Amino acid sequence: MRFTAETSADGVIIERDFTLGEIPGVLWTPASETGRTPLILMGHGGGQDKKTPAQLARAREFVTRGFAVAAIDAPGHGDRPRSAEDEQARADLRHAWQTGAPIGEISSRYGASLALRAVPEWQATLDALQELPEIGTDGPVGYGGGITLGTAIGVPLTAADSRITAALFGGGFVVHGALVEAARRVTVPVRYLLQWDDEHVDRQSALAFFDAFGSKEKTMHANSGGHGDVPAFEVASSIRFFRRHFGLES
Repeated sequence: MRFTAETSADGVIIERDFTLGEIPGVLWTPASETGRTPLILMGHGGGQDKKTPAQLARAREFVTRGFAVAAIDAPGHGDRPRSAEDEQARADLRHAWQTGAPIGEISSRYGASLALRAVPEWQATLDALQELPEIGTDGPVGYGGGITLGTAIGVPLTAADSRITAALFGGGFVVHGALVEAARRVTVPVRYLLQWDDEHVDRQSALAFFDAFGSKEKTMHANSGGHGDVPAFEVASSIRFFRRHFGLES
């Protein structure tokens, strides 16, 4: 891991850009922390990147409550080059948006392909982050993803990596079989966001996906509204979820 830039926001948050091989990422940490800091791996949505305004806002909320947050660009997103598959998937999605055709099947198929590439990258990133003295190998790790691509990558990642001990997912796409199988292998506490009127997902499919998680403790937060209408108060609720399961004082 090579840090390439460092900035400070109001003396409260340290933001450090890094590269790990060909993977570009960013690590946000509290400026005042001197000991080990619990870590949140934060996935981004489809067509977005590690530093979208919404991503930055969520990271700031977490860091000001004592967490470190790391994000990387998914393959074909942000600062990463796009393969022929990436370009075709983007073209298919644009066409669906323009014509009003369903995007769920396209999004799910592409998300499954990206997950195959992204899960090993996230695990390598976590390996490198845990070598940092402010993170270490003995602190808690959570995954907090978006409700589309962030979940398509985060579910198989959480199923594959026992270091992740609590996770936030969402139901914003058509769920495919491989993702359901991965969900059955997830046994850590799960918090699941669902936009009840999401125009891009079949509600029953999202409910079945929630049911598939193998976790003894799993909670669904369903809110009225469409795909992009997740209420701002869900961020604070997510922070409380991770603090509780990390054994941190509220």
